[in-house]
Amino acid sequence: MIHRKSMEQIEHIRTCGQIVFAVQKKLEALVEPGITTSHLDAVAEAAIRETGARPAFKGYHGFPASICASVNASIVHGFPTDEPLSEGDIVSIDVGVELGGYFGDGAFTVGVGPISSDASDLIAVTHRCLELGIEHMRVDGRIGDISHAIQTHAEAAGYSIVREYGGHGIGRELHESPHINNYGQAGKGPRLKVGHVFCIEPIISMKSPEIEHADDGWTVYTRDRSLTAHSEHTVALTEEGPQILTLPPATAA
Repeated sequence: MIHRKSMEQIEHIRTCGQIVFAVQKKLEALVEPGITTSHLDAVAEAAIRETGARPAFKGYHGFPASICASVNASIVHGFPTDEPLSEGDIVSIDVGVELGGYFGDGAFTVGVGPISSDASDLIAVTHRCLELGIEHMRVDGRIGDISHAIQTHAEAAGYSIVREYGGHGIGRELHESPHINNYGQAGKGPRLKVGHVFCIEPIISMKSPEIEHADDGWTVYTRDRSLTAHSEHTVALTEEGPQILTLPPATAA
């Protein structure tokens, strides 16, 4: 069942989303050669707790950290480590927040210092896939419309969809129904209704989409170690259309 949220509930989720956004901006400003993702994790946890919220990922099914930090060929669920980031790396940072029994979730990918044009293009295409997926979150549309928009843009750019992971519902739980594939047919799937709140999150590989898991049981890599990028917003569907809850209100429509 896909739960529909009231406007009051959406505002609670928006509060969480605004914390996610603020933490993301703080982390993005710190990303540079020599910094460690474990330091970013500590900064994120402190910033989240200062608001009275808690890091939603820490302890989730045993996950040990407050953020997911996935570097280069790491797709998702990367553990923060003490290994310094190097110039030319790209890092995907996923932030989740819980406050008052509601959740917000968002991710971005950023370059570490100057990066290659290929890596920059991958990040830009992934972000555009996110924008297009959100644009297709329309009242009385279908979930497949979102999936198809993401897949079409990524593949037109010559990239691959990592099919094992995708978006999801969010609200009282970090992950709720439905699962939202980043590939699929337009016009298929459940109908979109006012009150749906989803995390839209394209996860794109520069080359092969095939994956493998690290020994830690969490970190996922591309099998051929090609670069990947990940972008995510928490989005509410309202009478006026989709509203991005993980952006400031002035830029969230």
